[in-house]
Amino acid sequence: MKDPIVKKKNLALAYRICAMCELDDHTYTHLTCRADEETFFIQQFGLKFQEVNEHNLIKVSNSGKLIEGIEKIINPTGYQIHGIVYKHRPDIQAIFHLHTPHMVAVSNLKDGLLPLSQWSLHFYNNIAYHQYDSLITENNQGEKMVSDLGNKNIMLMRNHGALITGKTIHEAMFYTHHLELACKTQCLTLAMQKETITPSKDTCEKSAETLLKFEEDLGIRDWHAWVRQLKEQTATPAKKPLLTPAQ
Repeated sequence: MKDPIVKKKNLALAYRICAMCELDDHTYTHLTCRADEETFFIQQFGLKFQEVNEHNLIKVSNSGKLIEGIEKIINPTGYQIHGIVYKHRPDIQAIFHLHTPHMVAVSNLKDGLLPLSQWSLHFYNNIAYHQYDSLITENNQGEKMVSDLGNKNIMLMRNHGALITGKTIHEAMFYTHHLELACKTQCLTLAMQKETITPSKDTCEKSAETLLKFEEDLGIRDWHAWVRQLKEQTATPAKKPLLTPAQ
């Protein structure tokens, strides 16, 4: 397991990358990574993704106790969603909970995510669904969520959003990118109200296997590209508008 300091820095980068890609929802969603077997890092409730850095991340126990840092407003929903997954899935090191309009829209469909694009084939036979049950604030709700996730990496939460997990932070970011584009493409395709074409079952299965074995450390190449892009945007000062003569 990586040094917790390195993991905090990478998680803070993930927050700002998601903000750069417009995947956040003001202050209402959260990304986490394990600090160790019993604790995880999460942002202070109320911060926008672009405001997060390694210094304002807090440490929370899997059972929902604040261990390190300051939390002005306790967010039991965020603690429940992440803590119970970490407790039951030792293979998971990072969890992104998002609700982009495209992800929510696809979660509303009875058939869920369809194999309509190469982006969607990353998740063929590897996506779970969870029925909406208000805000997750109780253990029995969290247990049901974990049961629905099973051994999958991705779960669409009906009428709510998505839970995206990874063995690393960059793997979770990789899945997030492809899930958002898959959902967006599905929304665009179905909006045309025309007959669709989908690959055969064999092609879908073969593609899913190939796409997820394209690189040994899934998502690392894209991660480095996002970090470079983020640094470039941070280093480039915003252009000031030209002054116009007074009328």
